[in-house]
Amino acid sequence: MTNIVVFGGTGYAGSAITREALSRGIAVTAVARDTSKLDPADGLTAAQGDAFDADFVSSVTAGADVIVVALHAVQADGSELKDRFQHFVDAAAAAGARLGIVGGAGSLLVAEGGPRLVDTPEFPEAFAGEAKSHGEVLERLRSGAYPGDVDWFYVSPAAAFGSYNPGERTGTYRTTDDVLLTDAEGNSDISGADFAIAFVDEIERPAHHRARFGVAY
Repeated sequence: MTNIVVFGGTGYAGSAITREALSRGIAVTAVARDTSKLDPADGLTAAQGDAFDADFVSSVTAGADVIVVALHAVQADGSELKDRFQHFVDAAAAAGARLGIVGGAGSLLVAEGGPRLVDTPEFPEAFAGEAKSHGEVLERLRSGAYPGDVDWFYVSPAAAFGSYNPGERTGTYRTTDDVLLTDAEGNSDISGADFAIAFVDEIERPAHHRARFGVAY
């Protein structure tokens, strides 16, 4: 049986990934600061703790096949994921696990050659810090700035992805490398459930190695 650890297991993306993985018979350890929001389920282990505590991360990920990081890039206390990400890489290396990251859409290019979505005038300023910090995680992974021999994958959702736009499970999605996907009307959407399908498909059938891919309809 595949074992995964999901940091941010009670968040929008993390909880969707947890549900999808459990539905496929994958054993999930869901990590959160407060696990009281988790409903008991077969195959689910709740682990309450601080995702930025390196010793806790090392302990909870021992024996994992895949480590999933589904965390905000900028925390409530102002600390940034990019500056605390090394211990996820270290934990994956120690466990011999793949490392999967739920990224943002802001680092996707609006067209071949750029610019990034976050660098366009239309991008909401309120979310720019989060988007740029997530993008920095990706750039550091690509450049090798986080030392460690780890097979990682980074998944960017559509532009309109979040609890404000939950959508429905359709079982369909398209993938892209670095260019934002839109439909014929220019919309870029993906439901939480279908994003999770794409993410868990990558866990079960690895197709992206040390690479980012985007998901949308």
